[in-house]
Amino acid sequence: MQVPDLSIEISGFKMKSPLMLASGIFGTSIKLLRRIFETGAGAVVTKSIGYVKRMGYNNPTLVEVYGGYLNAIGLSNPGIKEVYKELSRSKINDLPLIVSLFGAETYEFTEMISLLEDLKVKAYELNISCPHVEGFGAEVCQNSDLVKQLIMAVKAKTRKPLFVKLSQNTTDIVQIAKLAENAGADALTVVNTLKAMAIDIETGRPILANKIGGLSGPAIKPIALRCVYEIYQNVEIPIVGCGGIINWQDAIEFFLAGATAIQIGTGIAYEGLSVFEKIKQGIKDYLILKGKRSVKEIVGFAHSF
Repeated sequence: MQVPDLSIEISGFKMKSPLMLASGIFGTSIKLLRRIFETGAGAVVTKSIGYVKRMGYNNPTLVEVYGGYLNAIGLSNPGIKEVYKELSRSKINDLPLIVSLFGAETYEFTEMISLLEDLKVKAYELNISCPHVEGFGAEVCQNSDLVKQLIMAVKAKTRKPLFVKLSQNTTDIVQIAKLAENAGADALTVVNTLKAMAIDIETGRPILANKIGGLSGPAIKPIALRCVYEIYQNVEIPIVGCGGIINWQDAIEFFLAGATAIQIGTGIAYEGLSVFEKIKQGIKDYLILKGKRSVKEIVGFAHSF
């Protein structure tokens, strides 16, 4: 049997593989992101960039917990102007680069995209779901009027595909997903980290400097999978599954639930950069075993029961 086709396309954005580097794992260095791409990722997403420079929180900002990692980095970044300089002098060329953006006001998003629009950025991902920074992220995702206004304003500024990263830390993620689709989103990334914390029982103090952070890793996979499954039943646009994908079995579950592509973050901490090739090979072997010619043939299959 011939090798199954793993290529996908989302709103004209073509990827040789459905595996993407999740935002927040590496920075904005094109050299480093290209290295991730060359290890087997179909696309790479930058760390989230804001309108102005942010220092982030003091350490500790990351701690391993049972079932994953808890982080509260605080959206540290050099600001859009510095990132623009970095991207302008880099050879993006064929790199399937998605720039992740966050902001507190609509004009911050639209001005950032206006600045980046002429670069060879392939798509944008709006981070409206960071769970641990007041005024950004999940607070935006909980405001349906703001989500609608933001997506419509951004779509008016770009011809490139727009991914919107949603939060489970909201009353009804399906409602927000439908709203994002109706406002013009080209794809949904589901989900960001979940609001969580850890406490040192010797000192009695919260471990993270910010006290509250976002949980990633295997512990959140069943929740992320459920979100993908429910959203798939209610929207027509592609879903990018994210949350606790460590191995090829996890990846297959997300495709069966309805994900067109998946993002890998914490999996790199567990398996190293070889995680992309390991998962790709596992997907190919599974498709051959099931007699499928393409990964697209299994997207949403679990909904047939």
